[in-house]
Amino acid sequence: MGIALVTGASSGFGLHLSVALARQGHEVVAAVRNLARGQALTEAAREAGVPNRIHIRRYDVRNTGEAPAFIDDVVKQFGRLDILVNNAGYAAGGFVEDVPMEVWRDQFDTNFFGVVALTRAALPHMRRQHSGWIVNISSIGGRVAAPGMGPYVASKFALEGFTEALRMEMRSYGVHVILVEPGAYRTAIWEKGLANVSADPSTSPYGREIEVLMAGVRQVAERAGDPQEVVHTILRALAQPRPRLRYPVGRGVRAAVWSKAVLPWRLFEGLVANRFNRR
Repeated sequence: MGIALVTGASSGFGLHLSVALARQGHEVVAAVRNLARGQALTEAAREAGVPNRIHIRRYDVRNTGEAPAFIDDVVKQFGRLDILVNNAGYAAGGFVEDVPMEVWRDQFDTNFFGVVALTRAALPHMRRQHSGWIVNISSIGGRVAAPGMGPYVASKFALEGFTEALRMEMRSYGVHVILVEPGAYRTAIWEKGLANVSADPSTSPYGREIEVLMAGVRQVAERAGDPQEVVHTILRALAQPRPRLRYPVGRGVRAAVWSKAVLPWRLFEGLVANRFNRR
């Protein structure tokens, strides 16, 4: 078994994946932004019987300058790094005109530049090993955009392009690079996303659309699937000698990707716009 580093491990996919990897025998460095929020992971590890295989470390992916030292400390402690799961992220919503520039920057610092920095720091170690895995947690939003979610989908589209390029660069170095593209699952991203919608519907010129967006997000959250499905998808991918680039997972995800690829853009755009009942 190997050494795995999982970011955003205090909840959601990161928490469940950290426990699952530890149960497989991996030593897991679980990175959390706030150590006080690591209690849920500690309890889950204890219940799973793997408390000694999960090592919680404080790390904020937005502090990109700290990435090389953080990775070096992991390698110094454990001797190598076999799996990097770039999972940390959040969803900032709102219509483009309403979203302040600082929100756009923070969204990219977390969802994109944080991934780039940590990956760059890990690559020299994996390249010298001639082995390793980079698992980037994207979203269906990285393939199919939605109005009112500009910052989030832009960051995920960027992540998809970055991962495609990185995969081709690392082919001859024994490093596997994959994208996991979840749809709607029961994680804290929904509550955080609703809290991070820029602008008040009562004052925004897009007030009606924002209300429709938020109502739709609540409906999707109510029907969201079990995050263990995403964990199982990742574990299956890690067991493959020749993994695919993309692993879309979740209700309606493949249909959405297929619709965008096959339907004329005008028809696809109309189907999406009709959800907002535009005047």
